[in-house]
Amino acid sequence: MRAARFYTSIFPNSKIVKVLRYSEVGPGPAGSVMTVEFQLEGQSFVALNGGPHFKFTEAISFVVNCETQREVDSYWDKLSAGGAEVECGWVKDKFGLSWQIVPTILLELLCDPDPAKSQRVMKAMLTMKKFDIRAFKQAAEAV
Repeated sequence: MRAARFYTSIFPNSKIVKVLRYSEVGPGPAGSVMTVEFQLEGQSFVALNGGPHFKFTEAISFVVNCETQREVDSYWDKLSAGGAEVECGWVKDKFGLSWQIVPTILLELLCDPDPAKSQRVMKAMLTMKKFDIRAFKQAAEAV
């Protein structure tokens, strides 16, 4: 429940929809949260309280596509608070969930038909933790 509240506080157009709690006969303590249904930017999710036995891994991550550096900075700062900054635009939040904070221009530049241009952008990307749109544009235009 804490994680769902945290996530819905960060993304606009987000809300907690439904909370299902364990009963007296459930495997969890009676009254504790079993599942939380919530929406982030209108996309529905259901989180299951897996207890201490089930942890997040990088095998599951959410991508946050950002149009501006201001968006990149905002989501990066909020999601990494109490967590960890990781390479190549990834952060791990305080609950252990991985997020990829990606400016939309990055894929455009990486898919550029000029292979030298896309390689320069890739090389720049591999040196970063939090992505820098201006640095991507500079790498793309370097001669």
